[in-house]
Amino acid sequence: MIVALLAVLSLGPHLAPQASQTDPPHQQRWQELGPAPITSGPYTGRVSAIACSPVDANRVFVAGADGGVWRTEDGGASWRALSDELPTTAIGALVIDPADPEAIFAGTGEANFANHSRYGLGIYRSLDGGESWEHFAEATLGGRCVSALAIDPLDGDVVYAALTRAGGFPELAAAKGHPGAGGDLGVFRSTDRGETWTRSTGGLPNLSATSLALDPSNPSRLYCGIGHIFGNAQNGVWRSLDGGTSWTQLAGGLPASQVGRVTVALAPSSPARLYVLITRPADVAGGGASTLGAWRSSNGGDSWTSIPVPSLQATYGWYLSVVSVRPSDPNTVLMGGLTLERSTNSGTSWSTVTPPHVDLHALAWDAAGRLWAGDDGGVHRSANLGSSWSAHNTGLGLTQFYAGISTHPSDDQILFGGLQDNGSVRRSTSSTSWSAVFGGDGGWTQLSEASPSTVFVEYQGTANLFKSTDGGTSFDYSGAGIDTGDRNCFLPPYLIDPTNASRMYYATHRVWRSTDGGNAWNPFSGDLTAGSGAIRSLAISPADANVLWAATNDGRVLVSTSGGASFSLRLSGNPGWPRVTREIFPHRSDPATAWLAVARFGTAQVRRTTDFGQSWSDHDQGLPDLPVNTLAVLPGPSERIFAGTDRGLYTSRDGGAHWVRFGRGLPHAPIVDLLLQPERNRIVVATQGRGAWTIRLETRGKAF
Repeated sequence: MIVALLAVLSLGPHLAPQASQTDPPHQQRWQELGPAPITSGPYTGRVSAIACSPVDANRVFVAGADGGVWRTEDGGASWRALSDELPTTAIGALVIDPADPEAIFAGTGEANFANHSRYGLGIYRSLDGGESWEHFAEATLGGRCVSALAIDPLDGDVVYAALTRAGGFPELAAAKGHPGAGGDLGVFRSTDRGETWTRSTGGLPNLSATSLALDPSNPSRLYCGIGHIFGNAQNGVWRSLDGGTSWTQLAGGLPASQVGRVTVALAPSSPARLYVLITRPADVAGGGASTLGAWRSSNGGDSWTSIPVPSLQATYGWYLSVVSVRPSDPNTVLMGGLTLERSTNSGTSWSTVTPPHVDLHALAWDAAGRLWAGDDGGVHRSANLGSSWSAHNTGLGLTQFYAGISTHPSDDQILFGGLQDNGSVRRSTSSTSWSAVFGGDGGWTQLSEASPSTVFVEYQGTANLFKSTDGGTSFDYSGAGIDTGDRNCFLPPYLIDPTNASRMYYATHRVWRSTDGGNAWNPFSGDLTAGSGAIRSLAISPADANVLWAATNDGRVLVSTSGGASFSLRLSGNPGWPRVTREIFPHRSDPATAWLAVARFGTAQVRRTTDFGQSWSDHDQGLPDLPVNTLAVLPGPSERIFAGTDRGLYTSRDGGAHWVRFGRGLPHAPIVDLLLQPERNRIVVATQGRGAWTIRLETRGKAF
């Protein structure tokens, strides 16, 4: 594959020569573990964008929120990953040139504003149907997300991109400090087929552009949804009549206040017909963004009529908002959020036609008129406007793990893990398939070393912990005593003491302890945060079970040498991701030594203490400036560091002075969890967007 890559921006401490961005040829290959997909549904990870060939109904491109670009040539029966070697797998938009079906553009960065809606790195372009790619505009567009792309059907050199902020609560958490995160927003224009881009000013506000529509009969006429998710007086529908040179905010019946995310679409067969879905502003906790309403225009946006759309987004309209008009019928429109609603009479009445998985992010129409939907469970297709659906996820490896994968102590084929919006899953010993064992957003998992049939799983929120004593076949509630009002980091971490299987720790904004294997819990520490955060990481020293480490999502790192009875603050202002992590790696034989991963650009991303956190040294001098989400260290005379970054796994054997990517064939996806298992001669990683992978630690009979 021919890939033109721009170098990672070098900032802060990373001024040393950078590691090679290619996989060393002498290394062995990674093995994909899946799931692709899980057997229930069958579901895979979140699909953020879809583009259908205008001439071949069986040729469809889909993008994973963090899974890259994929293509099917057989109507979704099988899929092939196309962009695993490109510098990011976070994709927000796809478009095919209507005059050249071999030309496809991908806008990077997932524009859905969640903590896992990761920053982008510019634009990908393929002129041969996805077989090879070029990478452009990282310096101009990087750090933000592309929500939509449009191509002038009369001049394929003219391409438009709508840009938003990266996601997160607090805002920009998903940007991880990328230097471009605070750059310009709105609509950008290219006149050289995507190679260079200029922001379209002319009155358009410098706010997140959450949608974009181009009139195919008059490509100089553009519509943009400005939708800063926390609300802004300039949010609304904007129109340009001169190819983006100047813009006007439309009124004529549209709301002037309480406007959050805005999604606008036009009818291809009658471009003067427009539909817009508007949500209320989000609050600082990520709620509040319910459906404000929907509006229709029949005169190109000069005037608007309110249409009675159902409330379809719960309180997550900042995350869930799609509108699409049937290409052959301007009266048939679909609006999606938590559910999918269909009207065949211009919005006068609606029917619920939700695919098998809720949470809609993309709608598209193929050359045969079939409807494709991208959701948190993958991709689904309907030949009857949503009245019935078929899943097309076989081989589509887009699953998004959270930290907290675990393996069976005596059977290395059995794995458990938690997935974004697809529950907790188990990989069985008898096959390579994964099955769902529990619902919700799956989080941390834990198996008892002493009794492997004892398995713990959780779903989002405080005290939503469950225990199985039959290997994951059935579960009972195991959060009794934990205060459900405690603050959490969406998916709280918890641990079984390796020296005493009856003793467990569970983290909210404080540490809870159980002494009876998770049947009952009592508070065991005070608030470890600065007063408003939660604990995102817990670790027990293998050398001394009385040494516990904790990291909070408001930047604190603390240590206890009393089994958790009291903690001492060792770091503050430590940046990173606000969700559950495995960022602390205690030394296997020295309780005073621990390693820390830092998931942020422009700072020291691999750190070590040898004195219980009183001082820290940096060990990432030769590492590209990439957020490090998790790490592990191979014991021995020369400690070998493995860093799970936003672009795969890197390793150093000289204390961090030099780094190389480890192994061949691992997609450039963010690694959110890492299990180093020297006793099994392997590493297992969990990615956010490309499933789980494994590789041997040895090659050619030698420790690599």
